[in-house]
This record gives sequence, C-alpha cells and structure tokens, in this order.
Amino acid sequence: MKFNNVALHSIRLSLPEEIWTSEYIENQFADTYQSMRLSVGRLELMTGIRERRVWSPDFLPSVEAGKVGKALLDDSGIAPGKIGLLMHCGVCRDRLEPATASYVHHQIGLPQCVQIMDLSNACLGFINGMIVAASMIESGLIEAALIVTAENSRGLLENTIRSIRGLPANRNAIKPYFANLTIGSGAVAALLCHSRLSSGIARLQSAVVRTDSSHHGLCEGGHSDTGAGHEMLTDSESLLIAGIRLASATWADFKSSTGWTDDSIRHTLCHQVGKMHQAALYDTLGIDRAKDFSIYPELGNMGSAALPATLSEAVEANLFNSGDRFAMLGIGSGITSMMLALQWQ
Repeated sequence: MKFNNVALHSIRLSLPEEIWTSEYIENQFADTYQSMRLSVGRLELMTGIRERRVWSPDFLPSVEAGKVGKALLDDSGIAPGKIGLLMHCGVCRDRLEPATASYVHHQIGLPQCVQIMDLSNACLGFINGMIVAASMIESGLIEAALIVTAENSRGLLENTIRSIRGLPANRNAIKPYFANLTIGSGAVAALLCHSRLSSGIARLQSAVVRTDSSHHGLCEGGHSDTGAGHEMLTDSESLLIAGIRLASATWADFKSSTGWTDDSIRHTLCHQVGKMHQAALYDTLGIDRAKDFSIYPELGNMGSAALPATLSEAVEANLFNSGDRFAMLGIGSGITSMMLALQWQ
C-alpha cells in the first residue's frame, strides 16, 4: 500500500499517574516465588521493564480516549467538520455495544457527519486504524481522521497476581502468565489528514502487512469463565519465534515496497514488548539497534497504544530532523506483522 497524499498531522500521549514497578508486582506473590526458588527482580531482568502505569479502578476507555482526542483536536487547528472518520482502536472497550467510539464522539463533540467505528486487532489495532484512515484519505473519501485508543493494565495485572498466588510450586506453571506482568496503560490520539489540508509533522508513504493465522492460539485473552475478570495466557517463546519469522518476511516486503535501504532509514520504532523481543527482532532483520527509540523500560507493553506512544514520545524528544525516514514495526498476536514507512517534514 502506497500513499502520496497522507500526512500525520499530530499525535499525543496521555499517561496515568499511578506507577507499578516490577519489584512491587513481584512482591505481591513473593511467597510463590520463594516456593519456586525464584527471586524478586526476575521480571525486570528478563524484560528490561522497570515500571508501568495503571489507570484508576473506575477507568473507562472512552473517557481517557476522549480526553486525549479532544485535546489533540483542539490544538490542531483542524476544524471538527473536516473530520470524516473517528476510530477507537483499543483492546479495552467500554462494553460490547454500542461502539466505544460513540462515547468518544459524544465526549469530543464531533459533528453528526463523522463516521465512527471500533477497530480491534490486539496490539496492532492502532496501526490498522492508521492504514484504514490513510486509505480513505488517499482515495478522497475523507479529508481527515481521528484515531484514538486507551488501554488499561490494572485488571489484568490484579487477576494475574491472584492467579500466580494460587499456582503450584512449578516454574512451568508461571510461564503462561509472565507476559501479563509486562502490560502497561496509556491513551493515544493521532490525527491524519490529506496533505492539501496540512503538511503535518510527517508523511505516510507506505504500509505492508502479513498475517499468519496458524498461530492464533499462542496468545489468547478474554473474560474468565469463573467471573474473575480479564485473563490472558501466552506461549511467549513460541510467539516470539513465530512473530520474528513473520516479521522477517514483512521486512523484505517493506524494503521492496519502499525501495529504502538499511542505510537510508534513520530511525526505527518497534512495538514495545521488552528487551528480549526487541533484540531478537533487530538482530534477525539486521537493523542497527542504535537506530531504535524505546519507551518500554518506563511504560511496559501498552497494547495498541504502545507503538503510537513510542512515536509520540520520539516527537516530544525531538528525535527527528527534516527529511528523516523512519519505520514503525509491529508484531501482534493472531499473528500479524505491520510496518509503516514515514518521512519527517
């Protein structure tokens, strides 16, 4: 997919104030660790994640997505009437019906002519949203789109801690739950528009996607049948191997689609899972790790918010110079790999 007229106008991240360190989480099941002869510190050592944020217990995705979306739009200089599409792209939603986007639409005060939808694809839903919006802008169907997400890790972390406390003294028993402990919280909004409306901060040039659904069972989450709340079980090792294999093929597609070489790519931003996944991805693809910009040590894996949050933080850090080419690289359970090519204005 190639784009000639799509600008990333602006992007914004909002974070909760409450911080849970990896040490704090592990101390909640220290007795279980002791029975398994494991020591506190293992979580940070293996993942590189020191801390993550959590929203308050009364969190609703639409409230936080609406706040960050409204703040972004208010500061954009783009009239609400120019927005043709609003998408909420999170794993977390207010409820099954109506669409969480309807609550966000009302909170922001968008016109009735704006199409709304929820779009979900695990950790890559936001990137899916960018591609859908860009395609609609490129085709002339709309002039601008607002994409939002708000993810909350509190419920999953709390339920995982309770589950681990009840596990038998067996290291293999804890493995399917370990990935849950890396999850963080945050809300992101991005505004995409036709380049005639605004040159924005970057131009979206290309997107490539590959899906290998034979691995759909490697990471599965949902509401517990026992009523205990949200739960997720992950075969992290198999997911890593399959994900890197798929990403390698997607990376070849990316370079073929863009014509970019390793030397011409100034920066890379990847989905924030942890240090082991990041190292495996870059080593396999042959990408210089010095080109990476990461936020996972302080924020963990924020699901669909992770990759756009990384871009937002890179913008705040003044990472980019005019003309810089950068790639956004994502792997999500299911499994899907998506990669976006952008150039800084």
